[in-house]
Parts: sequence; C-alpha cells; structure tokens
Amino acid sequence: MPESQVGICFFHPQGHLTRPANPFGKDIANAALFRALAQHGGFSDIAVLNRAGLTAEQLATEIGGSTAVRFATASISDTALPARHGALVRGQPYLSELAWLRRSAGLDQAYSLVGLIHTIAPPAIRQMIGDAALAPTHPWDALICTSPAVRQALQAMFEAWAEHLAARIGAVRAPRPQLPMIPLAVDTELLTRQAADRQARAALRQRLAIDDNDVVVLWVGRLSYYEKAFPQCMFQAVQQAARRCSRRLHFLLTGWFPGGESELRLYQQAASLLAPDLNVVVLDGNDPGLLAQSWAAADLFLSLVDNIQETFGLAPVEAMAAGLPVVVSDWDGYRYTVRDGVDGVLVPTLGSPGGAAGELLARLHSLELETYQTYVGAAAQHTAVHVQQAAVAIARLADHPAQRRAMGNSGQQRAQAMFSWPEVVRLHRELLAELAERRRCADPAAASAGARLQPLRGEPFASFQHFASQVLNPDLVLRVAEGVSAADLEQHLLVQLNRLYPGLRGNPTEARTLLTRLEAAGSTGLRVADLLAAEVPERRAWLETTLVWLAKLGLVDWYHAHDRSDLAGSLADPVLMQSEPLS
Repeated sequence: MPESQVGICFFHPQGHLTRPANPFGKDIANAALFRALAQHGGFSDIAVLNRAGLTAEQLATEIGGSTAVRFATASISDTALPARHGALVRGQPYLSELAWLRRSAGLDQAYSLVGLIHTIAPPAIRQMIGDAALAPTHPWDALICTSPAVRQALQAMFEAWAEHLAARIGAVRAPRPQLPMIPLAVDTELLTRQAADRQARAALRQRLAIDDNDVVVLWVGRLSYYEKAFPQCMFQAVQQAARRCSRRLHFLLTGWFPGGESELRLYQQAASLLAPDLNVVVLDGNDPGLLAQSWAAADLFLSLVDNIQETFGLAPVEAMAAGLPVVVSDWDGYRYTVRDGVDGVLVPTLGSPGGAAGELLARLHSLELETYQTYVGAAAQHTAVHVQQAAVAIARLADHPAQRRAMGNSGQQRAQAMFSWPEVVRLHRELLAELAERRRCADPAAASAGARLQPLRGEPFASFQHFASQVLNPDLVLRVAEGVSAADLEQHLLVQLNRLYPGLRGNPTEARTLLTRLEAAGSTGLRVADLLAAEVPERRAWLETTLVWLAKLGLVDWYHAHDRSDLAGSLADPVLMQSEPLS
C-alpha cells in the first residue's frame, strides 16, 4: 500500500455507528463499510471527523479492527487529519463543501475526497452531486457508483450539466470526480451461518404453523410503498403461484413500516383483497433474532422493487449469501447483482415514457408543492412489474427443490466472490491507491487554480466590508479610548452579552495584552501592523477580530484626530443644524 494510504479518515458527522430503529439501507451500508475498512483494510491509522465529540476510545469500541490501529477524532471542519491520511471518505455523495473546505486550507493536492452514492432519485441530491463539477474537485477525487445503472445515470447527468454550462456561459471544460464502480457488500459468513441454522428454521416455522413440506417466500427490508416497492404485484404473484404449484406457500414479510400502523393497514387491506388464499405474515425486521430466523426459515426470496429510490439493493445480495434463490424485478442494481437463470429470476419491468406527466411531477416537487415521497411514490405507481412472469418463477422454484438448491448455491458463491467485505475492501484500497497516484502526478499550479473560497457564499466580513464606514487594516492607528484603561476590560467581561460568540476572537488574556500595549502607547496609539507584529501569523486573524470587538465595547478608539474634528465641524454647520420651518 502506498505510504499516503497507511491511514484513512472518515467524514461521519453523527459519529456513532450503532444501528438506528427502522434503518435506511444507507445507514446499514455506511456503518458496515467503515467497520470493514478498519478490519480488512490494513490501515494503521483511522480517524473520524464528527460533531458528536467522540473520544478515540469510543471510536475504537464502535469501529473495532486490529488492536494495533491508532484511532483519532476531530471536528468535521478539520483538514489536518485528512491531509495526514491521504483520503477523506464519506458515506454520502456530497463533495462540494468538502472540496471548498480543502481549498480554503490550501490542501487541494494533499488528500482525495471519496463519496458513496446510495440514491440518485431525489432532485435535490442530484443537484448537490452536480455541484461537484463547479467546486474545486479534481481527478483524484471520486464518487463511487454501486452498480452500472448508477454510473450510467451519473455520466448522463454530468454530460447534460456540461452541455448546459457550455450553452449558458461558454464553458469549455467539464471537470468532475472519477466515477468508479464498487458494489456494496454484506457479511456473507454471518448470513451463511444464520441460514444454515436448522434449529432456528424449525423454531420459526413451528411458531407460524408452517409444515416442513410448505414453501416460505421471504421479503426483507423497509415496508414502504412510496420509497421501496408497492406490494400489490408481490401479493398477486405469490397468490397466483400458490394456485399453480403443488405445495402450500407462505409469504413472510420481515421488515418495518416507516409510517407505522397506518401503512401496515394499507398492506393488510391489499393482501386481503389480492391474496385472499395466502398466509401473509409480518415480522419485526428490527429484531436481529427474528431476522436471523427468517433467513433460516425461508425457501426463496422475493423483491419486486419498482422505485427509483433503489440503486443497488442489499437484500437480494443478503439472500444470495444466505443460499436462497431470488426472484427479483429486472431493475437497476438488481440487474447487476443477480444473474438471470443462474442465481434466480429477473422479472420484466415496464416504465412510463416520460413527457408531460413526468414534467408535471418534477415541477410540483421542485416548487415544494409535493413531497419527495410523493415524487418517487407517484413514479413507482406508474412502473409495472410483470406479475404473471413472477408467479411462474415462484411456482417453478416452489415445486422444484433441486433447482432452488442449485440457484441458491450459485448465488451464495457469487456473493462470497463479489460482495463479501474482504473483496469489496480490496477494491476500495485499489481505488485509494489510484487516486493517490493521480495526486502525485498532478501539476500543483493547476490543482490550486481558482478562487480560495466559494464565491457565491463568501464569508461575512469580506463580503460586506462596504457596509462599514471603515475596515480594520494594517495601517489603521488604534488607541485606548479616552478615559479607559486596560483594567476596564474586567468590568465589561461581566456583561453576558459581551461574552457571546467567543469562537471568532482571541481569548481574554490575549485581549488584555492588546489593551495593555495600546495603553502603554498613549495618545499616539499604534498601527495595527505594529500592534500585532510580535504575534505568530496563525493568531493574527483572530486578534484582528479581537481588536474590533474591543472597539465595540468602547475600549478602543479607531478614529484619527482630524476625523473627529471634521465630524465636530460638520455637526456645527448652521445649515445642517437648523430645524425645518414650522408650517
């Protein structure tokens, strides 16, 4: 591994990696990725930028890994740790702000930014991803695509964005991060063990009154019709399959309802009308024990996803690792992970062609007249999955245990070879090494070209300098205000309002030192440059705001004598001082 990659730094604002209730797939995937990189990546140093204030000891407990690994934590605005480790990895695809933060520290070529794409459906997320083309990102940065479908969509999006910029402002270059493809991964060993647990299989099937000869069709994951999959086609497919095959079928839904009881009732109503003969069971997917039993009790896996929110799909890969044949929709990442006729069956899907209806939906969402849930849910409602073909596949697998075993074995081998954590971590290490080589070979002048700060955002003092009468500058002469001594600072510090926002200035000791120097200079005062000449360069910006703060408190005077006399003369002008005539 190159020297620059002996360590790795994660950008993870929430800090903790514990599994939340009703998790999203990205939450599970990100926590697992960070742990896997720690356990299998061979890094000697691991850091996490976070806002939770984690200690290195807490980090070591949550991430795990070798006892020889050195852990460190810092604020999410830190640039020293990423520069030391050569890479800053985040589990989201937003690189723009991190690129500007890196640029503001003058560290463009010091480390790579690596983001991970979990979804490209939300328009706001697509825009934030596209911002990377305008931010100071480089060829040594990357947005990891988890499937060919994601990379194809991102390439098309960036190309369309470049065409717009060329037409709008005559742009001739279209820089963007690399778009490597690295899949998500699962704990293949754990899932293999759970699925092979015969006692767990027997216990759950006995609890649910499922005979040994019956076939259990399993769904695992979020039960959300608007963000995951409408369940109607699955209810119909299993119902039709039950009428086609010689075995009794049961449909087991192990998951959670983001919308609670109201959404559970919608599923129950759909099941009662579309699958009246079917035993449909809902189990709590937040219970690790029940989830493990579900993998053991199942005979085949079903996921007819129809939602653009999906991009990879962990659950089918988990099912493959558990040795289950899978029947899934021919959709985005599923098409990449599942080999049709080998690991399972890809069921045909039909999408709407777009045009007026799609433009209306996009417009309503962009104007915030409809929610994101409505945006993706309405699109999914008008995406079809072939119910009859799904039913045929389920019935055939239900009636042929040997085919189930063959497909399950093929899927398990594929999961172990392609989607295990050691394999996926190897791909991440290769990517980091490639990005480090790109940094090494880059032209430093080209790397740092352009604005230091995001021009549209700026910073409040520089952006609004013209609001003030005068701005603190090196030649400005300061003096202690008339009748003031350095000791007066203590009384002003008793006023709570004076102590607000201390993070933008020096500490009270530094403030006292500055006041003492000015007091010693007497009425002639000191130029700002001379006043701060003895200070280390790194502290000068903070001491400059300290001087303005002291002036705000009335302790420091910044007007020259002739400025005050001119002002007094103006106020004494009879033309300016006269009153308006009374009518």
